Amino acid sequence: MEKLAELLETGPKTLLRKARHYTRKLWVRVVMMGLMAFVAVAVSQMLEYAIPKNLAQSLDGAAADRLLNIIASAMLSVTIFSITVMVSVFQSSSSQWTPRIHRLIIEDKVTQNTMAVFIGAYVYALLGIILRETGVYADEHAFVLFWMTAVVMAVIVVYLIRWVLHLQGFGQLIDITRQVEQTTRDQFKERLAQPCLGARPFTGDLPENTRSLYAWESGYIQHIYPEALNALAKEHEVELYLTENIGSFIFLNAPVLEVVQKGDDLDWAALCEAIPEALVLGDIRTYDQDPRFGLIVMGEVGSKALSPGINDAGTAIDVITRIGRILSSYRDETENTPDNVLEYLYVRPLDPVDLLRDGFGALSRDGAGTLEVQQRLQQTLSGLMRHPDPELCKAARAMAEQELARALDAQTFAPDHAALIAAADPEIRPR
Repeated sequence: MEKLAELLETGPKTLLRKARHYTRKLWVRVVMMGLMAFVAVAVSQMLEYAIPKNLAQSLDGAAADRLLNIIASAMLSVTIFSITVMVSVFQSSSSQWTPRIHRLIIEDKVTQNTMAVFIGAYVYALLGIILRETGVYADEHAFVLFWMTAVVMAVIVVYLIRWVLHLQGFGQLIDITRQVEQTTRDQFKERLAQPCLGARPFTGDLPENTRSLYAWESGYIQHIYPEALNALAKEHEVELYLTENIGSFIFLNAPVLEVVQKGDDLDWAALCEAIPEALVLGDIRTYDQDPRFGLIVMGEVGSKALSPGINDAGTAIDVITRIGRILSSYRDETENTPDNVLEYLYVRPLDPVDLLRDGFGALSRDGAGTLEVQQRLQQTLSGLMRHPDPELCKAARAMAEQELARALDAQTFAPDHAALIAAADPEIRPR
């Protein structure tokens, strides 16, 4: 009974996390919509027998055939066109801004849903045509098929309108920065709603007598299923300390977890075999559970805008403002421990120094010689110096001092020095 209660407590949460991960993949939505096409055809066949005979014979099969042929021919062309647009946007965004952007565009919900509807409608039309040709739907039993096909066409029109409206800004800079900002804010919100992923905060040094569990492959920490890790730790009577956070790169045979044995007997081989199911390593970083990666990508967009080939200071200024808005939602994770904390798992909290470096590091260095960029950076850091969290205030002050010194060294024109100093917080201005 205890095992069952534990599974009911941790299983659904882990399954939900995995389901969210898979639903972001295009092929999953396409398969789901294709299955719905089969369901729609089957339902129309069952409903046909509930229709009165005189009503069922009011429409002949030719009417349904015309609609099915229109959908089959149109959806093939529209799908090919949409795929061409997607590939073009992926390539242009990757080359113009940063290759890390295209992974976010791939997971765009409007694009995925539209492609799934188009392909699902195509599958539905093919099924309908096949069933008509094989005699499953005779002329006297095509009434429901006709109206079901009309509903499918209405859905297609709705998604066509949404797709056309979406294409007006799809892949454009303002759309890209908004997507990255929103995704990063969502990850911050989720992380702060469950500080340290719902585990105990890991601060300070490791306990004595820990045993290292080494990485089984080289890669980034992509996903952590904390409920599953906590259940494993409880089962094996150990405590698990995650020494690196999500997004960190771990080399083969490098420590990834530190284990503190609490029970008398420990099946080390079984524990090592089960851990990879709850802690996933991969060759690239992902946005899921990793707000720091979103900050890095935003910083790359601003840094790329300052390159000589683009020379777009306005984009860098916009990115700085968006990063500042994201960081303003920061809270110390050690002060917000949830009531249902995972007591056998310890995770390091987010470090405000790392967050500031992720967002502003490359951007501030590449824009050191641009007055307008440095002015906005100083204004944003000055605002973060007034944040309620003392650690973030301290980190923002240290970065403001460093970047002010860097900018003053890079810019030699005296009036620019005066303007930059005026934009800096009064507490860090040179005396």
